[in-house]
Amino acid sequence: MANLVVHFEIHASEPQRLVDYYSELLGWQFTRYDPDTPYWVIDTGEGAIGNVAGQPGLGINGGLTQREGPAPEVRAPVNGCNIVVGVDDVDGLMAKGVELGGTEALPATDWPGIGRGGYLLDPDRNIIGLISPVLSDGTVAMGPGAEPA
Repeated sequence: MANLVVHFEIHASEPQRLVDYYSELLGWQFTRYDPDTPYWVIDTGEGAIGNVAGQPGLGINGGLTQREGPAPEVRAPVNGCNIVVGVDDVDGLMAKGVELGGTEALPATDWPGIGRGGYLLDPDRNIIGLISPVLSDGTVAMGPGAEPA
């Protein structure tokens, strides 16, 4: 069996605030695990592998849980893992993420041979990346349709 990433978790000081943020920003669906547990299952959308072993997919689902300590400080080094989400419009979602209460951590930038990406801090200061294979000039940097280097 391959050692693939099959789930992620976001820690939240105020879970409902982040449920609202990611629902609005990325269209993710959140379901409370049970009334006694501060945990929400995240459905990231069509194409996610789900929870069934061997089910094909291109993305993963996750969870949101109550944070057990203080939120990270702004400009502090990353303490843990972060996730990067494949999107169609990095610049538009970066602007929307800030409008919804996030903060720009790394502005949208073209990365030759990779694509266009940027990073946000969500309202609880978790870092999340956004990436598209399409550069700002419309050329495709990676995957099908990529121009040769």
